[in-house]
Amino acid sequence: MNEYITVRTLLSENETDLKLKLVCSENGLNRKITTSEIHRPGLALSGFVELFTHDRVQILGNTEIRYLAALSSGALIRSIDRFMEFEIPAIIVTNNNPIPKPLIEAATRRYISIFSTPYSTTRLVHLLSEYLERKFAPTTSKHGSLVDVYGIGILFTGRSGIGKSEIALDLVERGHRLVADDLVVIRKEGESILIGCGREIGKHLLEIRGVGLIDVRRIFGIRGVRMQKRVEVEVHIVDWEKGKEYDRVGLEENMIKLLDVDLPQVILAINPGKNVTVIAETIAMNHLLKMYGHHTPREFNKRLKDYMKQKDIVPLDKDLDYIHRDYE
Repeated sequence: MNEYITVRTLLSENETDLKLKLVCSENGLNRKITTSEIHRPGLALSGFVELFTHDRVQILGNTEIRYLAALSSGALIRSIDRFMEFEIPAIIVTNNNPIPKPLIEAATRRYISIFSTPYSTTRLVHLLSEYLERKFAPTTSKHGSLVDVYGIGILFTGRSGIGKSEIALDLVERGHRLVADDLVVIRKEGESILIGCGREIGKHLLEIRGVGLIDVRRIFGIRGVRMQKRVEVEVHIVDWEKGKEYDRVGLEENMIKLLDVDLPQVILAINPGKNVTVIAETIAMNHLLKMYGHHTPREFNKRLKDYMKQKDIVPLDKDLDYIHRDYE
């Protein structure tokens, strides 16, 4: 998670999308933005600053600008001077509203950048909040491979050399899409969404031991990669241990915490000859089935309980009588 971004970064990454125009104070571009929250300083402009959250980007919309325009010359200067006493990161004026000259002069003296945008306040707040939440989102990284399998983001983890990259390569060859290999950067969006992507320096490269680095995008084309994907299942690959018990029914889902989000985890024990790629595809399809409300182990468990409650053996369905006459 970023501790801060500079106003210069905000401008360079949003100048086109937010249609920002720098009105004054290039010296203010080095100021730091330390929170994803933004603020409309209506009460602060009227003089009530006890609860003024000055450390946020300040948005001046129609209401604020018209309030300032209605003030007398002396009251306007007092209002602006009181408002600009604080260490404000930046000011954005929406709807291409005319910016009072005393505000520009005070911002220039205080090295606070003012931007203008044609967007409405509602539209700007939505776009800017989305950008800042992404920049300040909690982030972590995990060693593994992230692959989009049938639309499900599967994160393969396990010890070094166990074959995560080889599984990813096999899945790509079968028509699925690589997101990241080796180090997967994961950020939290909203309350429960995890988005994974790769590092810029190693984007869409696979490291295959004995072969070296593989450029998946150049070999398999654009169909074999994607920039980012929601992480929905972790498949943790372990070595098969003789005599150890592994889940054979799947009645209870194993969950792990990642950035305080519950993530389903499948412990997959492998040994020579096991077709891990097909199993990975099945895990993805099974997860899709659960999303549509079908949980096979629980449905089987219910059928088993219903069967056990009956006193007599349940007779075969009449539609299956042909089984008795099938001698092949």
